[in-house]
Amino acid sequence: MIREETVEKIRELTKHCGKMMLTADRNEVGIDAKEGHANFVTKYDRLIEDELKKGLKEILPEAAFFGEESAKGAFPEEEYVFVADPIDGTTNFIKDLRWSCTAVALAKNRERIFGAVYNPYSDELFWAVRGKGAFLNETPISVSELPLERGLAVFGTAPYYEDIPEHAFDKAKEYLEKCIDVRRTGSAELDLCLVACGRCELYFEPRIQPWDYAAGSIIVEEAGGTVSQWDGSLFDITKPASCMAFGRGVSISRL
Repeated sequence: MIREETVEKIRELTKHCGKMMLTADRNEVGIDAKEGHANFVTKYDRLIEDELKKGLKEILPEAAFFGEESAKGAFPEEEYVFVADPIDGTTNFIKDLRWSCTAVALAKNRERIFGAVYNPYSDELFWAVRGKGAFLNETPISVSELPLERGLAVFGTAPYYEDIPEHAFDKAKEYLEKCIDVRRTGSAELDLCLVACGRCELYFEPRIQPWDYAAGSIIVEEAGGTVSQWDGSLFDITKPASCMAFGRGVSISRL
């Protein structure tokens, strides 16, 4: 479905681009506001996306590119499409919280076949190929076997969706009573990877964009977990979605 050589090249490019965060001039981040409350973009979001777009075109010339900072209009019609987020966790990056990542997914006929999520601060590359399993760097990973009552839940809610946060925090309060504790990290792709490698048992968020979940969701699935929208329906990678991901020990009936 996807050649091993191609996988390796995309992995290396994702790492290369993610490491650009480490060399950022903290005095020249170049912050601009986007539509909505506390919705930011920096010059490094744009620089990294440009580097991704250029490099991915060289790796797979026939593939279209759908990135957070350059996406305009409808999802591309090409057979192969790269879905990318140059910095997932931009506010964390701005504040130097050191919990941000670069994420790249590849879809074939709108079905996710590859995903890579790189956290340059921990030098952790999470990645998966459809049907081949999930990995952290070179080590296979799997989701937790623990039940929710013995696990952690991690969630997200973007402040620029004004109708969303109250719903998300209501859910967080509900799950706080069902698990050990809840966390909010500020990066959907890394939250999904926390579930994939068994550090957290549940992730939920009421609305995220394709570039926020495309890579991390396939990593969870290949690690043996379940990912869906809140109502249990499958993703349409061309559209925003609600998202819920959990490990093998979590009972669907308890969600």
